[in-house]
Parts: sequence; structure tokens; C-alpha cells
Amino acid sequence: MHKRLIYHVALLVVIIMTVSMLFTGCGQKQAKPDVPDATKNENNEGLDNENGNSDEGQTGNADEGAKDSENGETKSEENGTDGSGTNQGSEEGDNAGTNDSANGSNKGPGAKKKDILVKALYLTGWTVGMKERLDHYIELANTTEINSYVIDIKDDDGLVGYESSIPAVREIGAWTKKYDVDYVISRLHENNIHVIGRIVCFKDPYLSSKRPDLAIKDTRGGLWKEKNSNGKMITWLNPYNKESWPYLIDIAKEAVQKGFDEIQFDYVRFPSGDKTVMDFGTPDKKKYEAINEFLAYARKEMPDVVLSADIFGIVCEGEGDSEDIGQYLELIGKDLEYISPMLYPSHYALGQVVNGIKFAKPDLEPYAVVYNSLAKTKNRFAKVDGYTPDVRPYLQDFTANWIGKGNYIEYGPEQVRQQIQAVYDAGYKEWILWSARNKYSEAGLLKE
Repeated sequence: MHKRLIYHVALLVVIIMTVSMLFTGCGQKQAKPDVPDATKNENNEGLDNENGNSDEGQTGNADEGAKDSENGETKSEENGTDGSGTNQGSEEGDNAGTNDSANGSNKGPGAKKKDILVKALYLTGWTVGMKERLDHYIELANTTEINSYVIDIKDDDGLVGYESSIPAVREIGAWTKKYDVDYVISRLHENNIHVIGRIVCFKDPYLSSKRPDLAIKDTRGGLWKEKNSNGKMITWLNPYNKESWPYLIDIAKEAVQKGFDEIQFDYVRFPSGDKTVMDFGTPDKKKYEAINEFLAYARKEMPDVVLSADIFGIVCEGEGDSEDIGQYLELIGKDLEYISPMLYPSHYALGQVVNGIKFAKPDLEPYAVVYNSLAKTKNRFAKVDGYTPDVRPYLQDFTANWIGKGNYIEYGPEQVRQQIQAVYDAGYKEWILWSARNKYSEAGLLKE
């Protein structure tokens, strides 16, 4: 009887331990899921971008007009002659441009300039880190005119979105696993999708805080900081300081080795805002000369890589470096295959003049704003001998309700197609849609 009792007790202990181990294993398996982490960040990642980051905020000279939500200031620029905006061709926006789209249907990994006419969406690292979202966008590319995606390599949080092997990145812990880069690129290339890697350059609050010697200083003391739309005060790298340049280019080189087909530089500029409190040291060159020198350095280090850069849309309108951020239209593209002006109508100031036409409320006229911006760009390029960068604009696929009632409209398939048609009518063939939250008007994309 005593032996039987011992046997039953021992058996019960074994069963309890087994069940406990099973539950513990399940708990550990759920402790580090990739999808929940991505879901948590899905609606927050890129929030600043849609409100003016990713160089979306258009700035100007007068302290009135549309909100430059990148730095919280209200600014506008009015130059040229007054006129009336005409929404040319907008009625054809939903169905026109089919032939141009067909010409750009060539897809494939490693496609170089002119081998592919890019029609792309921007995707965050968190988005492609979720298998179901990645699968969705692969299917979208397989069934519509979309043939490319722009994916964050290093976002404006300053963190590489996957595990990096670069010593300087690892030394300061400047990476976080938003996605498995090898898996994502492999899946996209298997489906003949062109992959463009976005690197935010000088808006890098991580490196600039870890290496304050590389940061922009404040004339009042300490490091200069700007307020993001989330209220957080962040620091920037000083573009004049060349010590940060190899760090950025090493990240780009590693991304190319990983399989990215193209590198797109964003925030390749100085910050906008109150320049009187920014201390850049004692530079011996102009801001646009420093930015152009950085891009020349990138080209020298990556001679065979397709390089592009995002610029303020207003740069296509203003002469020289009118925004005082280091972006000079006729010069910034000399070492690039593409420039991508961010032509979001919502980010032009109320009353902004574009190509001689005054737009009282630019967000209400997506076709006309994009068309006239590109028409002026083309005319300016034509006057510069040997200037070869192509133009691949960013277009708006979000509703800018922050600019105030009456100043914006809901953006959807119709507004997307109007902007795309404007690109074609201006003589260009490539475009990228921007939505920081990756919520796109997919009904506006042509089927293939």
C-alpha cells in the first residue's frame, strides 16, 4: 500500500512537471513574436513623416499661410506672378496614362536606371516585418502597376531597421529588428519587385546624441534641438562635419550587399526653422556646397549603385538655395540618377505661387500643383548643360486634415490618379506614393 502511494505521487509529479514545461514553452514562444511588435508600431511609425517629416514640409518666407508641420511654424512663400490654377486633365485622371504604365511594367531585381520605370509605394520597416502585410504588398505588385517599393533602411529615429554588422552601428546600438532584411528582399526579388532602400541622413537623433561632437550646436548653449510632431525634442547631425559621412555610407553599402537595388537618401539637407540659433561651427562653404559634396562622396564610394535623393517640393519653385537648407535644384542631382521632389499639394503654403500660378488652397488642386511643379522643373533642367538626373516625384496619398477645415480635401483614388496623370502630362514616367501609415488608395492603381 505504501509503495503504491509512492508510485502514484511520483507519477503525479511527473505529470505536473510535463504540463508545466509545455505551458512554459508556449509562453516563451509567444514572448518574442515578430508580428505583435510590428503591429504595436504600425500606426505610430512614420507619423512625423506624414505631418512634415521625410522632407514633406514646404517652407517659405512670409510668416503666414500653410503650416510647416515639420517644425511647427507657419510659413508661406509667394513669388512669381499671380494667376489662376487650371486643373488640366484632371477629368481623365482615373483612366488616363495606361500606355505609360504599360511601358513601365518591366520588373526585376537589380534593374538599373532606364531598365525599370518605377511605380512605387513607400513601406516602413514595421510594415514589411509583418508577414501578412508583406504578402499583401507582394500580391498588390503582382496584380497592379506597382513594380517597386521604397523600404526604410534607417528611418528618422536614427536606427537601422534590421541587425547590422557595421562596427560603428553596433558600438552604439543603433539598430533594432523591425524586419528580417534577408527574408524580405528575397521574397520581393522572387516576385520581380524592385527594392529601393531609404536612408534618412542628417536627421539622426540617435547618432547625434551618442556623438554630440557630430551634432548641430545651439548658439545659446548645448545641442540644437527641434520638436517633432509628437512633442519630442531631437538633435540633428551637422552636415558640415564630414566625420559622420562614412557612417551613413557604410550603412548604404551594407544595404546594397543585402540586395537593395537602389539607395535613396532622405533628409539630405540642413534643418529648416530658426537658423539664428543653429551653430554649425565655422564652415568655409555654403550649405548647398556641403550637401553636394556629401552626395559626390557617396557617388565616389558607390560608383555602380543607383543613387537618388528626396528634396523639398518647393525647391523646384525657388531659385538657388532659397530655403537655406542646402538643396539647389540645378546642382543637387549632378551625382545622382534620380531626384524625388516631394510634391504633396498639402505641403505648399496657402497662396503659394507655382510656375507663375497662384494657388489659394493647393491641397484642393492635386493635378495642377503637381503638373506645374514638374513643368517648371523640366524647364529649369533644360537650361543646364549635361545635367542628367531623372525626376521621380513623391505624390500624396494621405489626407492633411491638420492644415485646417476648408484648406484640405480627402485624398483617395481620384486624387492619386490626378497626380499620376500630372506626372505623365509633364513628361515624366515614374512616381512614388507616400503614406506614412502605409494606408494606400489601392483602388486607384491600374490593374495588370
